[in-house]
Amino acid sequence: MPKEKEHTNNPTTEETTSVSDDEGAEHAGAGLEDHSLEEATESIIFAADEPVSSERIAKIVREVTGHTELTAEDVECAIDHLNEEYTDSDRALEIHEWAGGYRMATRSPLSPFVKTLFIGEQETSLSRSLMETLAVIAYRQPVTRPEVDFIRGVNSDYAIRKLLEMGLADVEGRADSLGRPLLYGTTSLFLEQFGLGSLDDLPTLREVEELLDDPAFDEERAKLLQLDAEEDVSVDLLEDVEEDEASNADSEKEAVDDG
Repeated sequence: MPKEKEHTNNPTTEETTSVSDDEGAEHAGAGLEDHSLEEATESIIFAADEPVSSERIAKIVREVTGHTELTAEDVECAIDHLNEEYTDSDRALEIHEWAGGYRMATRSPLSPFVKTLFIGEQETSLSRSLMETLAVIAYRQPVTRPEVDFIRGVNSDYAIRKLLEMGLADVEGRADSLGRPLLYGTTSLFLEQFGLGSLDDLPTLREVEELLDDPAFDEERAKLLQLDAEEDVSVDLLEDVEEDEASNADSEKEAVDDG
């Protein structure tokens, strides 16, 4: 007698493939089913160490959830909703667009509390000479060191080197003029530190003049001038030391060449 065909509970290859595909689809869609786009966006911006663009956020969410139709515009709408929720619930945070991306920050009215927390670390980070040099680079970029020297009326070697070390300025190439001097410009870190979305957000000269003429600015300006006076002493001493070291190095080199 022919054997009857045995029946088992094991799925066929086709059935297994179908089940795997279904499970994969469920897993791919789990991201936004369990968590909203606003939650995902908020978590990414919160965890990032630097501004994150809406395009990158959308890409991350697509990779996690499998929602290929998600766009940067969807992310931007989610950010708008988040900021509305922050405002309606009197939260201390808001999401700003800085340096081509988004980042969390405290609301402006709360700046005195945060400023006091970091006093002594941030206020002395930039001396007047560094601020002058950075301002020239920001408004005239790309600009050469001789051009910066001409505008400031003093040598800017130390200031430019310091700004390069701090990541606020960078070399953007060489000029076509005699000697092909280096061209300097600001960086994305500069935009981030000063709360600017792009260089177009820099205040105009007229706006700067209005700010300087504002009586409310006098007290803050007096504090800054006092800090500058204290810092300039150490900066001038450091510049003198570096110039002496450079002079000694040149003398040693000349002595070796003569020998």
